[in-house]
Amino acid sequence: MDNLKEIQGKMAHDPHYVFSYCKPRRQVWVPGPVIVGAGPSGLAVAACLKEQGVPSVVIERSNCIASLWQLKTYDRLRLHLPKRFCELPLMPFPEDFPTYPDKQQFVEYLEAYAKRFRIEPVFYSSVERAEYDESIELWRVKSVGMKGEEVEYVCRWLVVATGENAETVVPEIKGMVEFSGEVKHTSEYKSGSVYKGKKVLVVGCGNSGMEVCLDLCNHNAKPSLVVRDAVHVLPRDMLGKSTFGLSMWLLKWLPVRLVDRFLLFVSRLILGNTARFGLDRPMVGPLELKKISGKTPVLDVGALAKIKSGDIKIYPGIQQIGNHSVQFFNGKRENFDAIILATGYKSNVPSWLKEKEMFSEKDGYPRRPFPNGWKGAYGLYAVGFTKRGLLGASADAKRIAEDIGKCWKVEANHLIATTTRRSLSFQP
Repeated sequence: MDNLKEIQGKMAHDPHYVFSYCKPRRQVWVPGPVIVGAGPSGLAVAACLKEQGVPSVVIERSNCIASLWQLKTYDRLRLHLPKRFCELPLMPFPEDFPTYPDKQQFVEYLEAYAKRFRIEPVFYSSVERAEYDESIELWRVKSVGMKGEEVEYVCRWLVVATGENAETVVPEIKGMVEFSGEVKHTSEYKSGSVYKGKKVLVVGCGNSGMEVCLDLCNHNAKPSLVVRDAVHVLPRDMLGKSTFGLSMWLLKWLPVRLVDRFLLFVSRLILGNTARFGLDRPMVGPLELKKISGKTPVLDVGALAKIKSGDIKIYPGIQQIGNHSVQFFNGKRENFDAIILATGYKSNVPSWLKEKEMFSEKDGYPRRPFPNGWKGAYGLYAVGFTKRGLLGASADAKRIAEDIGKCWKVEANHLIATTTRRSLSFQP
């Protein structure tokens, strides 16, 4: 451990210093944290660390920052919340951006963010294993590149920034392999233009499912939506303000349940009784449900009007899929040309992080709920797992950087003091 601390002191300003053990893989000593994931959460931590004077290495399995946004989202996507609730620490959105920036504008913002804070991730680097080595009191992070080359990063701090949307969720539905039409996840869906005139079944009634249905309608397709569970649909804006912003303001003065009653009352005035169209509401209010389960209410951007007009048909859960048809639990059977799975994403942390205390092996989320899930033992941190979007990720990024920054400054002062004493002892 003393040798490694000496290396840390000498190489404090060289995050790419390479040293060798007996193992064949290349090993890299990182004096600051290793951040796994170059999405908005990882970028936010790296930027906040820079402000603290702490270097870091960001590892990204894809070929770009924010790969989910750049590679796995549909063309018409916009931020569902106003930009002021989605900006990362230390840098607001440009003033000329609209209230709800589109996909390309958000990507431009992230690229400008990375450039401003000189964040240069190591791309095409997929982490296969990360574990704490008690013998040297450091983390070992093994990554594999495009050509199978292995690199092991050795560091004191590890920041897990792979987030809630690392892997697609594809449900097992009886008979789905027999379906002769196209089946794809929304991560592969770009535009409804290729489905003109076709009957498309969208499975999943969250924000993505609703918006994909709207996009299909706008391209003259014939979408249907599978709604298995009760769902809260709220207008994106109410009383001249964003629903989210209004909710945050009301929560400063009123309890959650009272705010929920207000939101549901106004929503009914604006949207009507959604149960009439097959969209039953949960017994628990939207904000309380979000707090309990992390389930986000749908913010309507036009899909509900298409449901009311019959342009989007609503079906219950799927019982079985056949060669061309789908049978539902209400006994109805319909033919479809394609099925799009708007079934969301999940964490992949348990597949590579060999740690059982901080993260749950069941769902890959920190065991401790927000706001206490950002810090674990032995220099392990998590960002992007709050179920509170970019606002929650930004809050955790600041906490992580401040925590690591304190340790960094204490050790830097200790190193300076030690070096000074040694220098004085050698003076004649």
